[in-house]
Amino acid sequence: MPASSKTKSRSNTLQAGAQITENRRARRDYEISDTFEAGIELRGTEVKSLRAGRANIAHAFANIKDGEAFLMNADIPEYEAGNQFNHNATRTRKLLMHRREINRLQAGVQREGMTLIPLKLYFNKRGMVKLLLALARGRQKADKRQVEKKRDWQREQSRLLRNK
Repeated sequence: MPASSKTKSRSNTLQAGAQITENRRARRDYEISDTFEAGIELRGTEVKSLRAGRANIAHAFANIKDGEAFLMNADIPEYEAGNQFNHNATRTRKLLMHRREINRLQAGVQREGMTLIPLKLYFNKRGMVKLLLALARGRQKADKRQVEKKRDWQREQSRLLRNK
């Protein structure tokens, strides 16, 4: 048997270093002050579902309870080939972070009234699922408009400089 058939990768699964999903509205709706990388405690069928590229973190948020961080409302659909051991799609998942990072997040949430939102869910180079978590403050409607105008103006400036 040729060696190439053993090392063949599946084309329908995500490999190490691949992005699973991104919370695209987060950068628009929130002013992000700091980001943290966290691991997630997952079950086997959840990892298989993520490898298939199926997840949604648009309505998700993180919470700190009893000195531990948890991801709430993240939707990882059930694995189709799973049996009675399949997982609940929106269950609460524990985030794996260093104690100092959790304390820093908790201080930002309690003292400064900030929110913990997930920005990106991805596989790192070792194939582990990671979550990019942001400490952010919500924007008002007027702030969103102002940021959008500023972004459009910068885009227009760069376009004009390129065409000269």
